[in-house]
Amino acid sequence: MKIRLVAAALSVPAALSFSAPTAFAQERTAAPVVVSATRIDMQDQDAPYASEVHTREAIERSGANSLYDYLALQTSLQVTPSYGNRYTPQISMRGYGSANGHQNVVVSVDGRRLNNIDMVPQLIGSIALADIDRIEITKGSGAVLYGDGATAGTIQIYTKPREGVRLDAYAGNYGTRGGVATAGIVRDRFDFSATLDHGKFGGFSDKDPSGHRDQSEANTWRVATGVKPTDGLRLDFEAGASRIDTRYPSSLSLAQFRADPAVNNGGNYTRQRFDAEHWSLGADYVLSPEWRVTARHQDEEKSSAYVPSPESEYRYLADELALQFQRGGLAVNTGVQRFDGERVDPDGVTTKENLGWFLHGQYVLDRLTLSAGVRREHVEYGYKPVLGAALGEEERLTSWEAGANYRVDPALSVFASYSDAFLAPDIDRFFKSIYGPPPLYQFVGKSFNGFIEPAKTRTLTLGLNHFTERNRLKAALFYARLKNEIYLEPTSYNNTNIDKSHKYGFEVQNSFQVTPTAAVLLNYAWTLARIDREADGGGAYDGKDLPGVSRHSLVAGLNFRVAENGSLNVSHVWRSKAYADGDFDNRNAEKQRAYQSTDLAYRHQLTKGVELYGAVSNLFDRENGLFLESWSGDRVYPIDFERTWRVGARLTF
Repeated sequence: MKIRLVAAALSVPAALSFSAPTAFAQERTAAPVVVSATRIDMQDQDAPYASEVHTREAIERSGANSLYDYLALQTSLQVTPSYGNRYTPQISMRGYGSANGHQNVVVSVDGRRLNNIDMVPQLIGSIALADIDRIEITKGSGAVLYGDGATAGTIQIYTKPREGVRLDAYAGNYGTRGGVATAGIVRDRFDFSATLDHGKFGGFSDKDPSGHRDQSEANTWRVATGVKPTDGLRLDFEAGASRIDTRYPSSLSLAQFRADPAVNNGGNYTRQRFDAEHWSLGADYVLSPEWRVTARHQDEEKSSAYVPSPESEYRYLADELALQFQRGGLAVNTGVQRFDGERVDPDGVTTKENLGWFLHGQYVLDRLTLSAGVRREHVEYGYKPVLGAALGEEERLTSWEAGANYRVDPALSVFASYSDAFLAPDIDRFFKSIYGPPPLYQFVGKSFNGFIEPAKTRTLTLGLNHFTERNRLKAALFYARLKNEIYLEPTSYNNTNIDKSHKYGFEVQNSFQVTPTAAVLLNYAWTLARIDREADGGGAYDGKDLPGVSRHSLVAGLNFRVAENGSLNVSHVWRSKAYADGDFDNRNAEKQRAYQSTDLAYRHQLTKGVELYGAVSNLFDRENGLFLESWSGDRVYPIDFERTWRVGARLTF
C-alpha cells in the first residue's frame, strides 16, 4: 500500500508525549489531572488553554453504557442523536449549533481522526467505552496540531494497555442486552490488549409497516499491541472493526409528538448500516535525551447505506512524521500531516485531501507557561461524476495560536489563549439536493451548488483554575468572531456562508468533596451565538440568534459511597430552549424545547473480582425531541423520550 504523509490532525498518544516540568510543589491541592492536547503532558492547572477532562474513574462512576451516553449526559457538550441516529450524533460546543457543530470540533482516538469528508457526523458508535482511559475536551484551542475543523476545539480520546481479563454482561428494558470482553497483558517491553463489544436495542417506538421497531445492533472489536525492541524505540500496531445496523424513526408532526412520541407516522423507519475497518502502525524513536521522532500511518475503509438505497464507500489514508525537542522548560513539536479522503457513490468519486505543516512550542519559566504555534494547510477537492465534466478546487489556509498560564500560588492559576482557526467545507457543501413537487417532495437528485468559502474563526479565552484538597474549580470566558460560517440556507436550500457572526459565553466546572464519602459535581455553560450579517437571507437573519443553540447547559451530579462496597451516582442534565433547527429568522412559533434527563447508577462490589451494577436513565420519563422548521411544517424527531433501566455483572480476573 502506498504510504503517504499524514492526516489533518493526529495526536501522539499520551504515553509517547513529553512531560512538562512542574513549576513548583503543589501542597494541599487536589490530585493532579494530566492533559496532553499540545503533546506535552502537564497538569491541567498549568495548561495555557481551557480543558475539560473525564477520567476512567468518572466514566465508571457514571454508569454510562456507550460513548454517546457519556458525552450526552456527563459533559458540557450538546450531544443529540442525528435526526434519530445515536451512532453518528450531532455534537455542538461553544455555540456552533446542532446542525453543523460536529464539523467545528475535531474528534480523535489515540490520534485517529474520526471527522468525515462529508456532512456525516463522527461515528462515535464504533468506539467501545471499555477501551477509553481518558477523554480530554479542549475549548477554543487545537487549530495548530489538529488543523481543519478545530474551530470550536477538540475531543481527544485516549486508551491505554490493559492488564488481566474482564467480562461484562447486561440486560434491560426495551430489548437492551449486550456484553463486553476485554483482555490484556503488560510487560516491560511488550503489551497487548483486545476488546469485543456487542450490544442490541429493541426500540422505543411502535412497529412500522414492515414490522420493525427503531431497533439496533452493534458489534465492535479492537486489538492493540506495542513492543520495545530497544530502549529508545517503541512500535505500535492497532486495528479494529465495527458492524452497526440501526433503524430510527422519521420525524413526527407536532400533534403526533404531543399525543405519543412513540407513534409510527405510517412509513418504514430509516435503516442505516455501517461497516468500518481500520488499522494503524506507529513508531516512536528517542534519538537523544532531547530529540524524538514519531511516525504514524493509518488506513480506514468504511461503507454507509440507507437500505435499500446504494451504499457510499469511503477510504481514508492518513500519515504523520513529527520531530520533537525538549530541553529544560522548552518543548517544540514540528511535523507534516496528510489526510486523503475519498467517497465513491452512484454519482461518482469525490475527494478531499489535506496536507498540513505545523510548528508548536511551549516554554515553562518558574510559574509562567507560554505557548505558541502556527500551521499552514493545503486543501484540494476533486469530483469525477459518472456523467459530465470533472470539477476541482483548492485552498491554502493558515492558523495560529498563542497562550499563557500563570500559577499565582499552589492552588490558583490564571490563563489566556487565542486561536485563529479554519474550517474547509466538506464535499457535500458543493452540491444541492433537488426534490419533487408537493405533497411528496421526493428526492430527485443533486446539482452542483458552487464552491463556497472556508470558515474562519478567531477565539479569545480567559480563565482560571482553583484547586484545593476538597474542591476543583475551573472557569472561563470566551469570545469568538467568525467570517463565512458555513450553513444550509433554508429558503433556497443552497449551502453557503454567513458573512459575519459571533459567539461568546461563560463556562464553569466544579467538583466539591463534601465529606470523605460524598462529592458534588457541576458543569455549566452560558452561550450566545448571533448572526451579524448574512446577504443570502436578504437581511432577515441579521442580528438573529443561530438556531439550535441553547443559552444554558447544565450537568449536576452527586456521588457517594453506600456502606463499604457500594457507590451511587445521581446526575441531571438540562439544556434550555433554543430556536428550532432551520429557524434562522427566529420567527417560528415552536422552539426547540428544553432537554432534561435524570440518571441513576449504582455499583456494588460483592467480592474481589465480582461486581454488580444497575442504571436508570431519564428517571422522570421526560419526552425529549429534536425540533426543526421545514418546508412541510414544524417537525420533531423523538429522542430519549422513555425511561430505561439496565442491570449487569462484571467479572475481573
